[in-house]
Amino acid sequence: MKILLAEDENDIRRLATMSLTRGGEWQVVQAADGEECLALAQRERPDVILLDAMMPRLDGFQTCQRLKASSATKDIPVIFLTASVQEWETQRGLALGAIGYLYKPFDPLQLRQQVLELLARAGRTPSG
Repeated sequence: MKILLAEDENDIRRLATMSLTRGGEWQVVQAADGEECLALAQRERPDVILLDAMMPRLDGFQTCQRLKASSATKDIPVIFLTASVQEWETQRGLALGAIGYLYKPFDPLQLRQQVLELLARAGRTPSG
C-alpha cells in the first residue's frame, strides 16, 4: 500500500514513516506542506493520504477540499492526523470528505492497525 503522509513536523513524519513501513510492504511518500501534498497526490496516486490539519502554505482542510474537488484525487481516502481534538475541526474534516481522524500523539505500534481500521470502516480495501 502506498501512503502519502503530509506533515510539517519532521520528527512526526519520521516516526510515522517508520511505523507505517515496519514490515516492508507499505511505502510512504512524504510531503511537508499542503502544496507539496497536492502535487504528490497527482503524481504518486497513493492508496490513502494521512493529512495534518495545521501545515504551512495550505492547511489540511484547504488541502482536503482541493483533493476532493479534483477528479484525479477525489477518490483517494483522506485521514486527518492531528493534535487538535476540537469537535468542530473533526466535523469540518469529515464534511470535506475525510474518512476519519487519528490523533497525535499516536502510538507508533498501533498506527498501521488504526489506518487499516479506518479504511475498513469506510469500505476501502488496501492494495498491499
